[in-house]
Parts: sequence; C-alpha cells; structure tokens
Amino acid sequence: MATILIVDDDPQLRQSFTKILSAEGHRIQTASSGEAGIAAVEKDPPDLVIMDVRMPGMTGLEAFQKIHLMDSKLPVIIMTAFGTTETAIEATKMGAFDYVLKPFEIPVILELINKAIKAGHFMHSQVQIDAPPKEAQQDAIIGSSQAMQEVYKAIGRVAPTDATVLIRGESGTGKELVARALYQHSLRGTMPFLVINCVAIPDTLLESELFGYEKGAFTGAVNRRIGKIEQAHKGTVFLDEIGDMPFTIQAKILRLLQEKSIERLGGKQPIPVDVRIIAATNRDLETAVKEGHFREDLYYRLKVVSLNLPTLRERKEDIPMLSEYFIKQHCKDMKIPNPGISEKAKNELNSHSWPGNVRELSNTIQKALIFCKGGPLDAKDVSQAIDQADLHEGESNGGQTRPDMIIREWIRSQITNDPQKNLFEDLMDYFGSMIIREALDKTDGNRSHASKLLGLSRPTLLSKIEKYSIKIKADVDFY
Repeated sequence: MATILIVDDDPQLRQSFTKILSAEGHRIQTASSGEAGIAAVEKDPPDLVIMDVRMPGMTGLEAFQKIHLMDSKLPVIIMTAFGTTETAIEATKMGAFDYVLKPFEIPVILELINKAIKAGHFMHSQVQIDAPPKEAQQDAIIGSSQAMQEVYKAIGRVAPTDATVLIRGESGTGKELVARALYQHSLRGTMPFLVINCVAIPDTLLESELFGYEKGAFTGAVNRRIGKIEQAHKGTVFLDEIGDMPFTIQAKILRLLQEKSIERLGGKQPIPVDVRIIAATNRDLETAVKEGHFREDLYYRLKVVSLNLPTLRERKEDIPMLSEYFIKQHCKDMKIPNPGISEKAKNELNSHSWPGNVRELSNTIQKALIFCKGGPLDAKDVSQAIDQADLHEGESNGGQTRPDMIIREWIRSQITNDPQKNLFEDLMDYFGSMIIREALDKTDGNRSHASKLLGLSRPTLLSKIEKYSIKIKADVDFY
C-alpha cells in the first residue's frame, strides 16, 4: 500500500481518484490547490504526488518546484490538458516522474502510478551493505566471504565517481541491489534513479521509452514525449539485462556514452543529457560480440568498470548468514514467529548447488517456513522446499505428482497433530493467502492484474488482502 496525494481543484476528479486508488489498496490524501498540496507534503509526506497543471493561485508547475526542493526523490506525476502539454514537458525536464494527458484511461494511469511508486521505493529505500542479519532491514547485501568483501570494496571505490559500471553475474545474484547501492552512495544520490529492464519492454516500445519522440514521429504520436534518459538528467539510469538490448538501440546508447547527447524519435537536433549509466547482464557479452549480437564498441564503453558478482556456489560460507536474514524477513512479512534453523538444515542448504543463486535461497527459505510445523527449520523442511524446484518436471508417484504428495502430507500432519474447531476454514484461508501472495508477486503488486489472473473481482481480492493482512510492496531482489 502506498500513500498518494492528489492535487487538483476539480472535486469530482479528486473523488474519482480516491475511489479508484482506494480500491487498489492505496491510502489517499487530497488537496484542492498547489499551496494546500505543499502543506500536505510537509505534514505527511506521501509516496507519490499526482498534480494538475492549471489551478487557481499557485500553478502545478510552481507547486512542483517547491515540492521538488523539499524532496527531490518524491515522484510527481503531472496531469495536463492538450493545451498545456509543453508546460508538463518542462516539468518533466525539471524532474517530474512523468505526465499524463486528460482525459486519460484508467489502465494507463494505474500502470504509470505503479511504475512511479516502484521508482520512489528504489530511490528512498537504502540498501544496507554488509549488515549483520539480525540488524539488516528489508534491502540488504549480506555476506562476509572474501568474494563479497571484494564486492563491497568495489562499490566503495566506484560509487563516488561518474564511471560507467557493468555489473555481471548469474540470475539471482543481486545485480539490481548493487546498482541501487552504487546510486545511493554516488554524488548523484539526490537525483533521479530510473530502472529500464531491456527484456520486459517490447523492442518496438523500448526505443521510445528510452529516448522519447517528437509529435508526428509515428502514427499515434500526437504530442512530444520525453524519454526516460532525458527525464533522468543529472541522475542515474540502470539498464538491466542490457545483453538483450536490440542491436539498433545499442548504437544510440553508444552515442549517449560518447557524446553525452540523444535524439528523440523523429527529432533532428541533439539534446545534451548528463546521466550516469549503470548496466547489468547475465549474458556472455564476449560471445555475443563474436557472434555479432552485441556491438564491440559499446561493450568496451560499458565496461569502464566491470563488477562481477559471485555465485552462491562460490560463497557457500555465506549461506548460514543469508538463511538467518531470509528467515527474519519472511517471518516478518508473513507475520509468524521466527522458528530458527537447525544445524542439520544449514548443512542441507550447504549441500545444494543453488543454480538460482540467492533468489533461489530466499524462495526456498520461504517455502520451508510455510510447510514447517512450528519448530526450528530442520533438514526435512529444507529438503522438501528444495525439491519443489523440480515440481514442474512432472515427477509422479502412483498417479500423484510431487506437489500433491507434499501438500497432502502437510494437511495430514495438521489434522493429526493440531486438531481444532475451525481447522477447515483455517486451512482454506492458509492456502487462499498463499495463492493471493503468489499472484501479487507475479504482477509486482498490481491488484487489477492479480484479480484477473485469479478470476476474482477486484473488491473480492481487496477484501481477502485485508482479511489475510497481506503486505504489498515493490518487487525487490534480496542479496
């Protein structure tokens, strides 16, 4: 749940926003003027501001400037009619997260709101480095091995510079957390930090998302649009999975790094842009260069500093520490007592190869906590949780698939060992909570998408989220 401030002089629009966003699980504040909006931010800082441009008295642009001085990391979405588009574009250049044209479609504004909340979380939530597991907060880089000590040293040396950084490592090693740590410890730490996943955005949209476009650049381009790179002026752009970036767009990134300028789609004039680029990939870029899938000149431009993250297999001495951290975090999220973990369970964890690295370890600990019987996690709990990585292999036994066997065994133990009056309802709620958590995790907390995946109405989903006290947060990797 996020706190969202709506600043608009139209009471009907404020009421509509309150109804729509409250149904999404957000807490809503409203203000009818720029002055009232500033006062609201001072009194109770929100996670996001959505503000109109034209209002009596102080304009939205003037109010944005004051809010931006108060908290440069607070995402602000500007609402504008077609006649004031240039003003909204100017606000974006000054640091507004984005702008939306009135009238707007609800799915469009909801998607933009989710992106803005996530961006605000990334900028505000500090990543702790080398914190003790018991003291670590939600986002922390954990490990005392020699391999991790080298990572900490590299972050300390590179963060204060403007050098381009290429973070390399297998999936699940924590590349995004390291990128955020580099940003937060940099001289640009008070400026925007924007994340672009080069795989998640279709090739046809990635170029316009990065560089923006001019009016008339293509069918449907009825107004100028500022791209994310221009929007992050003076800040940092994290290009995740850059090894999958289309070859044609790689040339424009190369120009950005060489000339510190971009061109919008349909534009003819270079636009100076001052951004720091941090990139990450799990691809073998050397092979990609040899095969002609990745530009050699861009490869050398990106790896001014190359930071290689170790796999979990290469730092198994960190597994006990990481396990304690994940147990603490997952117990907090699931609102259950911390059961601890036995030495045999730690040995079981150490014996696994961890192809999914730290992310796989986190998921395994969560599954073990779900199916344990209340005592410390033991070797059997861990073994069953690890086995679930193979559940989709279609493994069967006497007509029963492996997940059937695990679930039935657990239910049988509950019936036998913990009989109670409302056991059926409690078990149904337990599995209902699990299903909803998985749907929300898959949709990055988007309630509308999750309700569609589950075949539930949105009000029904929201009532169950409240019933099960499910905490919804931005999707963050652990490391």
